[in-house]
Amino acid sequence: MLTLVLLPGMDGTGIFFEDLAAALPPEFKPVVVAYPDAPSLGYVELEALARAALPQSEPYLVLGESFSGPIAISIAASNPPGLLGLILCVTFARNPHPLLLLVSAILKPLPAWRVPRFIQQPNLFGRFNSPYLRAKLREVRGRVSQTTLKARLEAVASIDVSEKLRRVTAPTFYLRAKHDRVVSRASCDYISKMQPNVEVAELDAPHLLLQTVPQAAKTEIRKFVANRIEGLN
Repeated sequence: MLTLVLLPGMDGTGIFFEDLAAALPPEFKPVVVAYPDAPSLGYVELEALARAALPQSEPYLVLGESFSGPIAISIAASNPPGLLGLILCVTFARNPHPLLLLVSAILKPLPAWRVPRFIQQPNLFGRFNSPYLRAKLREVRGRVSQTTLKARLEAVASIDVSEKLRRVTAPTFYLRAKHDRVVSRASCDYISKMQPNVEVAELDAPHLLLQTVPQAAKTEIRKFVANRIEGLN
């Protein structure tokens, strides 16, 4: 059995991983990492929490979704014992939006409730928008404060793990959403430039790829494991 450590998007709750975890075949053991609703915890502190969840005596993969991509990259760059592969999903190695630094600077002095919902349902779910997914989104928003989301948005604006990405030696896989309106193709292209050996699969999905097409994501992850991982054991 291969453990799949799942690092969540900006909400940090891990709730959005439920459908993927349910879709995984028996040979995978999902471990969902959740981050506290604490605005004082930046990338460094959240990485420490993620590292504490890594298996100590069994092989594993690390999957970093969206906000957590830089954390997954940083972990993989240190080549921890047991790590067999890195999976990056709709994510980035550095600030994915040229104007995000400016937006963060403008928002910094404003009350938390003024954080704009730049990630709206159409951007997250695309044509897969449904009552079920909207209910999931409401559940997530009920678990994390606007103050924490604002702090994480500011963290994204200043993150850059490009040099760490260059040091990753584990097999690396990028799941890209064809209709991603949150993280553009440029972020995937940049990761491929920094890490030429990365394998990329593009799925017909919006930003919340793992939540809207979990079966297709599962299939691509299994292909990656079969082609790039099993031969290393």
